[in-house]
Amino acid sequence: MACQLEQYGKHSGHMTNHSPSIVILTGAGISAESGIDTFRSAGGLWEQHKVEDVAKPEGFARDPELVLGFYDARRAALAGVEPNAAHHALARLAAEYSGELLLVTQNVDDLHERGGSPQVLHMHGELKSALCQSCEMRSAWDAPMLEAGGRRPKCPICAAPSLRPDVVWFGEMPYQMERIYAALSACDLFVSIGTSGAVYPAAGFVQEARGAGAATLELNLEPSEGSHHFAEARHGPASQLVPQWVGEMLGA
Repeated sequence: MACQLEQYGKHSGHMTNHSPSIVILTGAGISAESGIDTFRSAGGLWEQHKVEDVAKPEGFARDPELVLGFYDARRAALAGVEPNAAHHALARLAAEYSGELLLVTQNVDDLHERGGSPQVLHMHGELKSALCQSCEMRSAWDAPMLEAGGRRPKCPICAAPSLRPDVVWFGEMPYQMERIYAALSACDLFVSIGTSGAVYPAAGFVQEARGAGAATLELNLEPSEGSHHFAEARHGPASQLVPQWVGEMLGA
């Protein structure tokens, strides 16, 4: 079924002349096609470690060298991957769509930005950012956080050797939640792309949007755990589904 802009107005029976506002959530599935490991990747980087060891504050406190080395490897791996057609399609939507659009991602990679999206809200942080535990300031970061001999580099702001990856671990609050919930309550359309529907609070976004009267659409390789909450679901590779949907939204 082709998407028509008019069907996404909350008051579609008497549409005004404004373009529907859209909130898009992307997850690991959109980057998996570019070669980024997910939690479920067989033989991937995540499979070599327990989540509690590398993705919880307690794991970092227990063995910071293990955690820093893990995220250094993930950061370095970004150099070997490229944005795919889904990333480029969302960048096209951002450039050509006349209505309000908020792109939220659970991913910590930079593929949306490299694909051309000008504004991306990284609710789980970014691999190419460092958070100082001493001054609590963030800095753009491309280098290893664990140097030869186990040395840790100094914070560019306060000079303390107390940097950690600027990523949200399990048990920590995702970033900019107030802004996200405000957008969900006001949007006409919520679209979830490549998410498992298993990790909260993002898994609950569809219910937030639907409860506020928005249309909801899932684009995913297979039905997510929350697929039944969506009014419409399309299943297949993101690199195929997303360009098709964007083309429908832009009428081309």
